[in-house]
Amino acid sequence: MITSVNFELNGRRVQVQADAQMPLLWALRERLQLLGTKPGCLQGVCGACTVHLDGAPARACQLPLSAVAGRSVTTIEGLPEPMRQRLLTAWTEHQALQCGYCQPGQAMTAAALLGHAKAPTPEAVATALAGHLCRCGSGPRVVSAVHSALAAGTGTAS
Repeated sequence: MITSVNFELNGRRVQVQADAQMPLLWALRERLQLLGTKPGCLQGVCGACTVHLDGAPARACQLPLSAVAGRSVTTIEGLPEPMRQRLLTAWTEHQALQCGYCQPGQAMTAAALLGHAKAPTPEAVATALAGHLCRCGSGPRVVSAVHSALAAGTGTAS
């Protein structure tokens, strides 16, 4: 059944006309033309489709459009510039980028970690990023990049 779903997307109000059970992933890509959120396993396992839902990481392939009504969604395209630059710098310094397919999801998880008032422990970073599958094997470099970005935010050397 086609319905109208209103929500905040990257800081602005949007309305999507679609089946209420359409996964948010497809609404973002097909209806709103935001291609940074990637389809991967479509089972909520790989993490390529990670977005922020009300500030917390969520798998867009598993969220029906109806679940975001009235809520706030942030995609990789909507990360605030200071956070985006901090992550990009860290990813570059640690040569974390390979094919790039899983990177938006990893970056969204990293941004959620960096956005907390209290810095996460190294174990918490490793655990959060372990939920992302990377076929290129750049996972250890991504973890290092996140630690570097955390240090950059606190003013300590990495």
